[in-house]
Amino acid sequence: MADPTQLVAEIEALGARLGAAKASINQKFIGQDRVVDQVLAAMLCGGHALLVGLPGLGKTLLVETLSTVMGLHGNRIQFTPDLMPADILGSEVLETAADGSRAFRFLQGPVFCQLLMADEINRASPRTQSALLQAMQEREVTIAGQQRPLGRPFHVLATQNPIEQEGTYPLPEAQLDRFLLQVNVAYPTRAHERDILLATTGANQDAAHQVFSAEDLIAAQALLRRMPVGEAVVEAILDLVRACRPAEPEGADLAGTLAWGPGPRAAQALMLTVRARALLDGRLVPSIADVAAMAHPVLEHRMALSFAARARGETLAGLIERTVARTLRLEAAA
Repeated sequence: MADPTQLVAEIEALGARLGAAKASINQKFIGQDRVVDQVLAAMLCGGHALLVGLPGLGKTLLVETLSTVMGLHGNRIQFTPDLMPADILGSEVLETAADGSRAFRFLQGPVFCQLLMADEINRASPRTQSALLQAMQEREVTIAGQQRPLGRPFHVLATQNPIEQEGTYPLPEAQLDRFLLQVNVAYPTRAHERDILLATTGANQDAAHQVFSAEDLIAAQALLRRMPVGEAVVEAILDLVRACRPAEPEGADLAGTLAWGPGPRAAQALMLTVRARALLDGRLVPSIADVAAMAHPVLEHRMALSFAARARGETLAGLIERTVARTLRLEAAA
C-alpha cells in the first residue's frame, strides 16, 4: 500500500506545478480561467476535449499555447468538406529502389502526434470524422491491416463553431461520447477584453514557456487516478448520471424531455474530472461541489432533447442545472 504521506506530498507538488502551467497559459490566453481549468482537467484525465465557441475567441491560440506549456509534439488539421481520411491517418506509397525493386512505405499523417488540434471538426464529412474514432478510443490506427500506435500521451482538442453554417456536418453520437468534456468558450468580460487589447496590440507580447514534458504529464495522469474519492461523491455521481436517463426510474420525469441520456462513460468522466478539478484548485480530495461544477462539461454533449422539448424552448444547459439542483440538493451549492 502506498504511503499516504508520500501521496499527499506528490499531490501537493503536482498542484504547485499545475499552478505554474496555468500562469504560463494565462499570459497568452487571457481571462478564460474556467476554460483553461477544464481543458487541463481533460488532459490530466488522459482525455479529449471539444471546444465550442464563436470564431475569434482564441480557441486555436489556447491549443497552441497548451502544446508549448505541456511540452507536447502537436499537429493541426484544418477540417474542410473535401478532407479525406488519408489526409488525417496517412497512406502507403509504392517506392522504387535503385536496384529496381519496389516496396510500400507508410507516410504518417498528422494524427501521429501527442496533441492533435482538429480545427472546425464539424466541417468534414462523416466519413472523415470517423477516421478519428479508433484513434481517440484506442490510441492507435489500423491502416492496410496493420495496427500503428500513436503518440504517448495522445490528446485531441477539437474546435467547433456553435452556429449553423453551410458545409457543416453534426458530429455523430459515438464520436461526441469520446470527448471527455465539452468546453464552452464565451466572450470575455469588459475588463478581460481590455487586458487582451493591451497585451496583444503592442510591440512586445508575453510568451508562454514550457512547464511539463510528455513524461511529466503521463506521471500526473497516473497520480490523479490514485487520488481518493469519498463514498458520498461516488454516490452523487451515480445519482446525477442516472437522474439524466429517461429510461431509468431516477429520470422517469424526463421521459418527455430527453431523447436519450448519458451512458457509463459520463460517470467515468465525472469520477476522473472531479479529481482533476480538486487538484487544480489545490485540494487533496474532491467534493460534491466538484460534481456539480463538472456536470455541464461532462453531460451536455452526451444528451439530446426530444423534439417536443426543443419546441417548448428547453435547453440542455437549463435541464442539467435543474437536475443538479434537484439531485445534489444543497450540497452542490456549498
